[in-house]
Amino acid sequence: MSAAEAHIPVAEAIRRGMAECSPAERKVARVLLSSYPSAGFETVAKLAARAGVSGPTVLRFANRLGYRGFPDFQQALRDDLDERSASPIELYDRRHVESEAGEASGLARAAAITRETLDRTFAALAPDEFHRAVELLCTPRSRVIVAGGRFSGLLARFLAQHLQLIRPGVSSLPEHDAGRVEAVAGLRRGDVLVLFDYRRYEEPTRRLAAAAKARRASVLLFTDAWLSPISSEADVVLPSETASPSAFDAMTPVLGLVEAVIAECSDRLGDAASARMREVEQAGRELELY
Repeated sequence: MSAAEAHIPVAEAIRRGMAECSPAERKVARVLLSSYPSAGFETVAKLAARAGVSGPTVLRFANRLGYRGFPDFQQALRDDLDERSASPIELYDRRHVESEAGEASGLARAAAITRETLDRTFAALAPDEFHRAVELLCTPRSRVIVAGGRFSGLLARFLAQHLQLIRPGVSSLPEHDAGRVEAVAGLRRGDVLVLFDYRRYEEPTRRLAAAAKARRASVLLFTDAWLSPISSEADVVLPSETASPSAFDAMTPVLGLVEAVIAECSDRLGDAASARMREVEQAGRELELY
């Protein structure tokens, strides 16, 4: 089934399809992702010129993703933008109509949507990206800083607190301005900034990514299937499906992915993780906290 038939968000379809593209088509994909979504609304001729390929190559790329032509590709892109900017009240109105049309109870419907969203998240995840994320988080002597947004900040703290138990050098980005400035100013090559950014993407989070890249630190991004604007400059992108039975995007699939990352990091660090946990437990007992 093509990306168009499966209704996969355009940015995610481009990322998934790159492996099957010709070298010339991959140039088109990189231009689209590096200037997403604006590049997708350019003419075929202008996009081809930016990518250094021919017009027919751009058309073949759109066809390879399953679109009937470039106008069909651009319409899918417009539909995606509507989804990316959807507010909770718009989602509420849409899902309220869907729930009234369905026959399943609220509990059964929630269970079905949660299972499906979680399954789709792991099915669509690129193994190479997952292992690259783990490699970044397990690099010895690197400093890892984790930050999220209004709601995803909860998941950022969850990841940071678990990583702190299995390796040193991990912290959550401070909430106060002075602490955030100090943390970002200290970023260097080899450090990792982990960001969580989801639909109605937050400009302060984008600025954090830009500051990290300017200091040559790596950026690991957790985002949704529509892909945060940060995805074009992130070193690793881990997207999740976020469909939910409510007016708010689901964080359950994100939590499942975060837990998978924690488990893989624990396995990768091995004895070092075990030794770190013993040190933390000992410190907790000395302070009479545990």
